[in-house]
Amino acid sequence: MMKIRFSLAAFLLIPSALSFALDLNGAGSTFIYPLASKWFSEYNKKTGIKINYQSIGSGAGIRQLLTGTVDFGASDATMSDEDMKKGKYPILHLPATMGAVAIVYNLPDAPTGIKMTPDILAGIFLGDIKKWDDKAIMALNPGMKIPGQDISVAHRSDGSGTTSIFTEYLSKVSPKWLEKVGKGTAVNWPVGLGGKGNEAVAGLVKQVAGSIGYVELAYALENKLSFALIRNQSGQYPLPSIETTTAAAASAIETMPADFRASITNMPGKDSYPICGFTWILAFKKYDDAAKAKTLVDFLTWSMDEGQKMGPALHYSPLPPSLIQKIKVAIATINENDPKTGVQASKGD
Repeated sequence: MMKIRFSLAAFLLIPSALSFALDLNGAGSTFIYPLASKWFSEYNKKTGIKINYQSIGSGAGIRQLLTGTVDFGASDATMSDEDMKKGKYPILHLPATMGAVAIVYNLPDAPTGIKMTPDILAGIFLGDIKKWDDKAIMALNPGMKIPGQDISVAHRSDGSGTTSIFTEYLSKVSPKWLEKVGKGTAVNWPVGLGGKGNEAVAGLVKQVAGSIGYVELAYALENKLSFALIRNQSGQYPLPSIETTTAAAASAIETMPADFRASITNMPGKDSYPICGFTWILAFKKYDDAAKAKTLVDFLTWSMDEGQKMGPALHYSPLPPSLIQKIKVAIATINENDPKTGVQASKGD
């Protein structure tokens, strides 16, 4: 009798055990977190699958992927060829969305929309421009009431894809920045206070009068922060937005490399916002757990279809259909040669 009860208990535990096995773990980008959290919630409602995600910055997400502590990473910076060799299996860069990095500031007596050239922006983050009423800023904004307040710089303290986008932009437009600081997910900042995550930088700017920082657009809008207008290649000052991010990405998407590692900072076009980028989902091309691989493929495919529709409400630019079809083909290559997954490579539709 005891044997029968034990067997029945074991049988009753099977469904929850299978459900647990199908759950996914991810980590990385804070840039995408507002959108990603919406995705995970809606996907859970649809499938019952729980996706546990740590919004800890792109650099930390990459490290966790390489050590195998998560099933996927999310990054606003591409991995180097050297880092990609450290993975247990080859790693795919799968564009998930696009977004703008807003230059936000806290000047209670000044309106939003202070104009800046690339040189002014680089000068502020280099520590060369120290006052808000610097003559270069005032000359570009005649008639605007800008106080003579000290500038306090806020930046990321962690390994960050948002930092990678911002410093890549500065390295393209400022020879001095390129020489003294350069680009990367983490750099030696000449001046300023650091915060961990987009949330912390937005918080610093919100709290400190006279401060300036850089955050993903959704964080700027959520915190009701003023943001600067940055001059683009065409001499225009477009607002950071879904439309101006899409405009910046247009030419890059036409020439997108097969591995999807492309930059969209400082792109040509009068409507192009100059500081924006992709967020990539980083996934192994092979997983030892076939069921988990199938779950990941299903989620990623859903993110390309239903997930893209959720981006605009949260100020992310949806990927164009032509690019989505290419990404879906790449997604279907995960464990494609493993008969246990049941995954078949898509031919596009």
